[in-house]
Amino acid sequence: AESPPLSLRSARGEGVTLHIVSGQIRYSIPEEMKKGSLIGNVAQDLGLDLKRLRAGRARIVTGESIQYTELKTDKGVLVVSERIDREQLCGDVTPCSFSFEIILENPIELHRVTVEILDVNDHAPLFKNYHSTFEISESVALGSRFVLESAEDPDVGVNGLQDYVFTPNDNFVLKQHSNADGSKYAEMVLQKPLDREERPRLSLKLIAVDGGNPQRSGTVNIEITVLDANDNAPVFNQSVYRATVMENAQKGTYIATVNASDADSFSNGLLTYSFSNLKGNLADLFDIDRTTGKISVAGQIDFEKDKKYEIRVEAKDQGGLTDIGKVVIEIVDINDNAPVINVMSFSSPVSEDAPPGTTIAVINVKDADSERNGQVSCSVDKTLPFQIKSSLTNYYNLITDSGFDREKMAEYNITITARDSGSPPLSSVRTIHLRISDVNDNAPLFDKGTYSAYVTENNSPGMSIFTVSARDSDWNQNARISYLLEDTQISGTPVSTYISINSETGVSHAVRSFDYEQIKEFTFVVKAQDGGSPPLSSNATVTIFIQDQNDNAPQVLYPVQTSNSLVAEMVPRSADVGYLVTKVVAVDVDSGQNAWLSYKLQKAMDRALFEVGLQNGEIRTVRQVTDKDAVKQRLTVVVEDNGQPSRSATVNVNVAVADSFPEVLSEFTDFTHDKEYNDNLTFYLVLALAVVSFLFITCLVVIISVKIFRWRQSRVLYHSNLPVIPYYPPRYADTLGTGTLQHVYNYEVCRTTDSRKSDCKFVRPCSQNVLIMDPSSTGTMQRMQSENNILDEPDSPLEVCYLNHNYFPQNYISFSCICKCIMHFNCLKSTMYSRELSMVISSILFY
Repeated sequence: AESPPLSLRSARGEGVTLHIVSGQIRYSIPEEMKKGSLIGNVAQDLGLDLKRLRAGRARIVTGESIQYTELKTDKGVLVVSERIDREQLCGDVTPCSFSFEIILENPIELHRVTVEILDVNDHAPLFKNYHSTFEISESVALGSRFVLESAEDPDVGVNGLQDYVFTPNDNFVLKQHSNADGSKYAEMVLQKPLDREERPRLSLKLIAVDGGNPQRSGTVNIEITVLDANDNAPVFNQSVYRATVMENAQKGTYIATVNASDADSFSNGLLTYSFSNLKGNLADLFDIDRTTGKISVAGQIDFEKDKKYEIRVEAKDQGGLTDIGKVVIEIVDINDNAPVINVMSFSSPVSEDAPPGTTIAVINVKDADSERNGQVSCSVDKTLPFQIKSSLTNYYNLITDSGFDREKMAEYNITITARDSGSPPLSSVRTIHLRISDVNDNAPLFDKGTYSAYVTENNSPGMSIFTVSARDSDWNQNARISYLLEDTQISGTPVSTYISINSETGVSHAVRSFDYEQIKEFTFVVKAQDGGSPPLSSNATVTIFIQDQNDNAPQVLYPVQTSNSLVAEMVPRSADVGYLVTKVVAVDVDSGQNAWLSYKLQKAMDRALFEVGLQNGEIRTVRQVTDKDAVKQRLTVVVEDNGQPSRSATVNVNVAVADSFPEVLSEFTDFTHDKEYNDNLTFYLVLALAVVSFLFITCLVVIISVKIFRWRQSRVLYHSNLPVIPYYPPRYADTLGTGTLQHVYNYEVCRTTDSRKSDCKFVRPCSQNVLIMDPSSTGTMQRMQSENNILDEPDSPLEVCYLNHNYFPQNYISFSCICKCIMHFNCLKSTMYSRELSMVISSILFY
């Protein structure tokens, strides 16, 4: 690598800002290398990382030429991909090389690589004919020259033709000459006269050798026939003839005429002309008239292949003497090749926010013509926001001239025109399609900033109310709109409890059933948000107006209707026609015509006496009140609204036709009252009694169960041999050795063993079952007199409960005794504590 490569460095991901560094990479390799042979380490020579080669999708661009090399991006090396024949690639041109570009993307970089092909000695010198014949007169003068056939060696330099070697003989010597293009040819020069009679034929060999290693050679056999004397050789008028011809000239187009003269006469002076030692395909391009020496076009001449031809023309007489002349034909270029446009790199799509100066494409333009015919200029349509600038030789950059707006123009068809400077000029066009990618630069827009909708009250929850719509001029995800409710409050309640909105369609739905009497209108804000990053949004205000329905009946404010009192309006018997008795006052919480009220007299004891104002509800007398009119008058007035369907309410108005209050009071005592209040009170009393009874029975069952359980436990204790430790309540202490109790009260409750047989049986002496305290004050309780205590016997004629007033708390009495008293209540001998007994029973009933 001779110097840093030409490169295009990216400033942004969407486009390329050019930074040009002069220089190139040049490699030299021999021809005929095998496929896959290493040319050079491109990554190392360019200073590029292998990851950069892979990420940038590095590739070789050769245009329309054959691609002889391949870039291995995984190793960063350049290898041979096709057989390279220097002679086929460049012919005689030295040095021989070909160039190509390596392009990387994201960002775009352009590197030029030149590969020089070194010649190897792979061709031997070759003569077109293996045999060459000469007819030479024996009288030819010494020093006469005879041009020999030249050998061709496609190799160049030391590997090309270097020397001719002639077979040693006595008559001829070999002389070598060089043409202007460096090629060599040989002549035989006669140094000893020929003698036909001595040697009529001579056989010689001409060997052409190159300078390669190993050396290669080619041979031609020369057969010389000795003729009788021809004393003068032909001579051309000019040593060099020059001519010009236009490329693409038609066949037969005249180029030049060569002319030679011969001093001999008759047949020895007749000359023929021919091309000598034509190279390659020259025989197909030009033709010479053998008699006149006129040279003309025979094939397709292309200036781009060869700009000049040098041809040797031989003039030969009948005696075999020859002379050589040179014809130089220069080809005049015409503008026959239009420029060729190759897009080397193209970035599409391009973001709409790409700044001016962003590189869109790198273009290579070639014109095979020369000079002015090959001078090319490129242009694009000036109405488009692009311009084209030259960067390197034959390379142009298509860059943006201004910013993009995808919403106005989403894509461009860019036509690139390449025009040369020939006369007439030739041009070619290339159209590329550029797409503009979207960025989220447009917020959603509502059709209106404020919307209003109407919904009738008592609607069904979930009912569709209104649809908002917004549009976004962006594309794809950036134009995907979601509708959201802004978090606002309506009378202290979140708006989401009133309304919901479909995020995709913008359809709003009622969350609840609306009541016009509670809320007449409410406002909320809908946000339309796109799916860009970051998202953009806009708001719209929606006002929902609740429309009234006739869902409320009129309410009578006066006269007040009560169930436990009687209100009557007094009308004196002296009242005239139109006397205002009272006024029915009613309201309707609905609005509009649903609240327009009308009053009608539905029922009256005397319709001829009263009337009701249709609009104001005033009750007035229609005629003069007389003594015959009943004191008690009952009117039923209907209040009706104007809704569809209409709703109504009724009110009863009591009217007393009297002049004094006592008269009214006596007449109205028999008015029936509404029984609803009394019925309700009775119901609640019965319910309370049932609940109390249930609780009482439940408590009774529980207490009896507990008592039985304790009684069984006590029997187990009595039958055991364990000592009984007396218990003294803390309130009572033994004083002066007289015992623990200061007073003894004994209660005897009797019951019959079988109530079906007798009502009562007398008890035994109570001293047998009285709890006796030890006089010695030792605190030991005496055991019962007998194990078969009368209380333990199931058939005992009597159960006696002893209630010690001092031992138990004042309000505590054995529940089993109380139950026995309640069930049998046949004998209650003592009444001293009947009050306490009644208190206990009352407590049980309460609980």
